Amino acid sequence: MPIDKKFDFAVFIGRFQPFHQGHLQVIQSGLKQADKLIVLIGSSWQARNPRNPWLHSEREHMIRTCLSEDENQRLICVPLMDVPYNDEVWVRNVQTTVSGLVTAHYSTPHKPAKIALIGHKKDQTGFYLSLFPQWQSIGVDNYRSISATPIREAFFSQGKEQELGAMINDGLLPAPVVSWLDEFSRSSPGYAQICEEIAFVHKYKTAWEAAPYAPTFVTVDAVLVQSGHILLVERRANPGKGLWALPGGFVDPHERLLDACLRELREETRLKVPAPVLKGSIRKQAVFDDPYRSARGRTITHAFYIELEPNASLPKVKGSDDARQACWMPLGDLKPQDMFEDHYFVIQDMLGTG
Repeated sequence: MPIDKKFDFAVFIGRFQPFHQGHLQVIQSGLKQADKLIVLIGSSWQARNPRNPWLHSEREHMIRTCLSEDENQRLICVPLMDVPYNDEVWVRNVQTTVSGLVTAHYSTPHKPAKIALIGHKKDQTGFYLSLFPQWQSIGVDNYRSISATPIREAFFSQGKEQELGAMINDGLLPAPVVSWLDEFSRSSPGYAQICEEIAFVHKYKTAWEAAPYAPTFVTVDAVLVQSGHILLVERRANPGKGLWALPGGFVDPHERLLDACLRELREETRLKVPAPVLKGSIRKQAVFDDPYRSARGRTITHAFYIELEPNASLPKVKGSDDARQACWMPLGDLKPQDMFEDHYFVIQDMLGTG
């Protein structure tokens, strides 16, 4: 094992959707300059969707298939969850994760570990660097300016076989990744799921092609809590078919936000709690506007946090309209990978648990 590395640990943060040749260049550079490379796989623990179609375990597999045995032994891959509405919590998560890994893998306790954040120059890594001034930085040239987005879109297109061949010839993807993606498209139900959702989104966006500018949609969501339970609905159709979501929907043209929220709440859950009780139980409201929160396009939602008085008997609910079913779910049972879009993060933010 070489002992003249400049750093003990290099940290590389990315989504790797999918892992491409540019990512591989960064990893190889990191392994040359550091004894160990920590790869934090972002956007982990969420349901498959067109922007994030691969699970963190699948992305780790893509990465490791491109490395030698020695390189894999020096590579530490860890999933990293998004926190879209609280940068401070996300930074804390990165810091504590790296600190724990350094403690576990650093064998020279009498001197502090030398840590550097590595990434492409002139991209969002610059934003990361401003959040972690305690670490040094390693800038790597953006290899051929490769972007994962067009690769992802091509892979889920109808001409996938031709596209995969072109990606090998163009050197955009490492050959082991191409082989893995080909097998994924043939054997994983996740491939058909994403293709179906992409087809829906394309049809949805086509209806707005004649608009003079890209539309911005306004929606409402009800964060209704009682006795440690939250009211959720299972989505009946795409996007997000089969995922749990907050009761909500689009605002009608002549409707106020709160009225739209209560209307959607009743339509989707058949909740019988009187409107005055619901209005009197509103604790706060907030706007959630992550530009990537919805595959359908720019969608800004207004969420209302409604906390009913504790009761041993929860109000009866029944799925209706766009909901396959409605249920009261214990807050401790919420799983981000089972939730639609950013609804898990909306709940965490509204409940102050983000």
